[in-house]
Amino acid sequence: MAQVDLVGKRVLVTLPLTEEQRAEFLQLVEGVGGTAVFVPVAEVTEEHTSTAALIIGNVPDVKLHAYEGLEWLQTSSAGYDNFLTPGTLAATTLLTNATGAYGQAVSEHMFAQLLCLMKKLHRYRDNQRASLWHDEGPVTTLVDAQVLVLGTGDIGQHFAQLVHAMGAHVVGVRRRVGECPEPFERVAGMDTLFDELAQADVVASVLPSTPQTVGLADARFFAAMKPGAYLVNAGRGDLVNSDDLCAALASGHLAGAALDVTNPEPLPQEHPLWQQENALITPHISGYWHLQATLDNVVAICLRNLKAYLASEPLINLVQR
Repeated sequence: MAQVDLVGKRVLVTLPLTEEQRAEFLQLVEGVGGTAVFVPVAEVTEEHTSTAALIIGNVPDVKLHAYEGLEWLQTSSAGYDNFLTPGTLAATTLLTNATGAYGQAVSEHMFAQLLCLMKKLHRYRDNQRASLWHDEGPVTTLVDAQVLVLGTGDIGQHFAQLVHAMGAHVVGVRRRVGECPEPFERVAGMDTLFDELAQADVVASVLPSTPQTVGLADARFFAAMKPGAYLVNAGRGDLVNSDDLCAALASGHLAGAALDVTNPEPLPQEHPLWQQENALITPHISGYWHLQATLDNVVAICLRNLKAYLASEPLINLVQR
């Protein structure tokens, strides 16, 4: 296939790169006559976005304005729903994301939060701050636990591997039932979700935000869950009706909720969810770049797709808009 010509065109890169990585991007872009512009996300202006033919890395979606000269946007995130808002991207703009970069980091965070709740470590941390030597009583285990994972992609599979290694039985749920990747024992469809909820000791969601998932975890959802079960959410906060979750936690129907995403987000200081003793909340940071391997994965995906784009070859993680 013919190589793409970038003569007279700009490529905006917002990733925090090492000198070696920056040199690799420069070599690729300048090798086809283009100009690479490296700008941190926080410093991106509309002038940057309106003059770029390619954007590699996230930019504020409000600065895009469906600019028709933008040929391709490669996000540095796995999520991309904000870029699908009408008036953000032109119909001709290709959109790819960084799916495959975040499985390790997000799943480890979810796993740590879940174990913290099951072993009541959050309570012991509170006791430590109060200089209180107090036994918090019985704990639970993942050995022989039934774990239901909503979303069986990269992150879902990584999380499933972690809990399976602890002795759990893992069932996946996704929109269309197909192959059953390891270590899931089986994969069910969304149409049987409420039957599956009743069997699970842990329900973990890594679902994206779609019209079908917004508000899905409501009072009916929580009532269908097994008494004493745990909820883990690291997908999108708008999956959960936070008032209904508070009620399920306060009543004792749920043993706990581990949340890296909330609804709304950021969670207001006055929100009652903060005061739920059996809720463990982190500020949507599991999928950020606190783990160096995550950023390395993102850069590798972006470089791979840039090489493919310049060679007119198929892109990975192409969003079907």
